[in-house]
Amino acid sequence: MATTVDRKGKASAAPRPGGRAARPRKDVSGSRRLAAILLSPTLLVLGLVVGYPVIAGFRESLFTRGQTLDADGFVVEGERFVGLDNYTAIFSGDAAGTFWNAFGNTTFFTVTTVTLETVIGVTMALIMQWAFRGRGLVRASVLVPWAIPTAISGLLWRWIFQADGAFNAVLRQQILWTADGFESKLAVIIAEVWKTSPFIGLLVLAGLQMIPRDVYEAARVDGAGALQQFWRITLPLVKPALLVAVLFRMLDVLRMFDLPAVLIGVNKRSVETLTMISWFEANNLRYGSAAAYATILFVYIAVISYLFVKLLGADIIGDARQATKGKKIRKAGKTGKARRASG
Repeated sequence: MATTVDRKGKASAAPRPGGRAARPRKDVSGSRRLAAILLSPTLLVLGLVVGYPVIAGFRESLFTRGQTLDADGFVVEGERFVGLDNYTAIFSGDAAGTFWNAFGNTTFFTVTTVTLETVIGVTMALIMQWAFRGRGLVRASVLVPWAIPTAISGLLWRWIFQADGAFNAVLRQQILWTADGFESKLAVIIAEVWKTSPFIGLLVLAGLQMIPRDVYEAARVDGAGALQQFWRITLPLVKPALLVAVLFRMLDVLRMFDLPAVLIGVNKRSVETLTMISWFEANNLRYGSAAAYATILFVYIAVISYLFVKLLGADIIGDARQATKGKKIRKAGKTGKARRASG
């Protein structure tokens, strides 16, 4: 880039012959203003659908409703501000045992089911990727468990896990799968993995379809085996789709309610989750306590999601982040060149 010297002896960058002049900053601010205007309806809807319920739920957790006695022994009805009493009640007394049991069950179901679903889903995706006769039928049949409503799936597995059901007939043992015990945990895990493994399988299959075949051909020419191709090519390239699928499944399992409620039943300590406790409190008109449980679950899910994204790098917004980063780097490079030329 050429430089020019003005009458005062200051050097400045001269525009290239035939080059375009720099765009004024007003265009940038106008584009941002237009983008804000176009996004405002979406942000308004998100605020009403997501923001308001969160704020209303937290506000409800700070109050209690019903009939209580004041310090003078008079009956007080209606809504009363109690501050953090609903939260402290969860972590003290008999409620503490119930909370930690539900917290442990929620975490246990999340870790076990998501791990099994990931392994089975990736295996299903690799099988469906192969070219064989009837591949379309296999892909369509995989959708059947995912398409069945969760309540219907719970009733189906409840019939299978009965004392005289099909599962005990295959095992030739009498196991009380739907009773309150560790067997009920296994029943919920089996039913959940059967239903939702196709979700991860389909998302991973979509990621596999984006990998060029030339990469595998080059790896085979270099002498890479099937296992090496999986670890060095397939898994790294399908990682973005896999991480997003795992993140979505974690969010679903952390909010698990309908499957254990239908399959095993409510008020069963072996399968009781945080969502089930919140529902039970609300069903007994203890809305403040129910909102406190829901708020704690919301914070737990938010922390898990944040750690998952930061530690494993799950890009839930696609290539937009990389494109923005690339633009910033290019802009910084142009600015540095301009300063060096002017200096």
